Amino acid sequence: MLRSLCLSLCVCLFPLLVQGQTTSDIVSTRDLNRINWMEFREVVPAKINTVILSTGTLEPHGVTANGADNLAPEALARKIAVEVNAMVAPTLPFGMTGSMANYPGAFEISEAAYRPFVKEVLEGLVANGFKNIIVMNGHGGGQTAVLQAVAGEVANRHRGVRTLVINWWSYTSNITKEVFGEDGGHAGNNETAFLQAIDPTLVNPKRYNKDMAVAYPERNSWSATPFPASIGLYQAGQGYPDFDEKKAKVYFEKVCRSVADLIKDTIRHWDAAGV
Repeated sequence: MLRSLCLSLCVCLFPLLVQGQTTSDIVSTRDLNRINWMEFREVVPAKINTVILSTGTLEPHGVTANGADNLAPEALARKIAVEVNAMVAPTLPFGMTGSMANYPGAFEISEAAYRPFVKEVLEGLVANGFKNIIVMNGHGGGQTAVLQAVAGEVANRHRGVRTLVINWWSYTSNITKEVFGEDGGHAGNNETAFLQAIDPTLVNPKRYNKDMAVAYPERNSWSATPFPASIGLYQAGQGYPDFDEKKAKVYFEKVCRSVADLIKDTIRHWDAAGV
């Protein structure tokens, strides 16, 4: 009886141990949406001075969710929050969509509206006591440049505040090539796999065909609006989704590990530099 009980406990705890987590935490929740203000006051910044803000948009993603750019960075943030000792801010789900803004279900926010709004959100995180602000971006294009610029402005305005903007899929492009043996794409093998690992019901392989994918043009060679496909390949002939569940899980875990290491290493260097 005792042996069976111990075996059951080991089975239940094994996934948590693999993820580097325990059954207890210094805070009841890592979610800024769910934490009570009194507990927040007790832990920020005394015990937790890092926050992860996910940013994305709504746009077509082949045979996966329009909200892939929101769902991916948010899942990544939640996965690594305990490891990097961070709170998770509510995701900013509308962004600068660009050339896919005319597809059904897509939203486009102008830079004139987006830039000051993001800056106010970052300023609000500073006002609440966060020292390290990690922007986990899920959407590229012009949005990346705006996020980098605004994050830099906020950090330079508040001495002692540090900001880090991460385009998760770009930073981990080496993992895409390692797991899939080739480059990826917008809604390609890498992004589709990440969503598949989060929730397989977000991906619908039955709707897929290769004509849904077009390679992005070489710089200044051609431009089309709307972009003529909902899957954009970084390199011609590479990056088509393969819907391999095992690869998807491996890719997800490796990406989360790599991004967590980047955050921890960056904070360690900030601290060592005394900034």
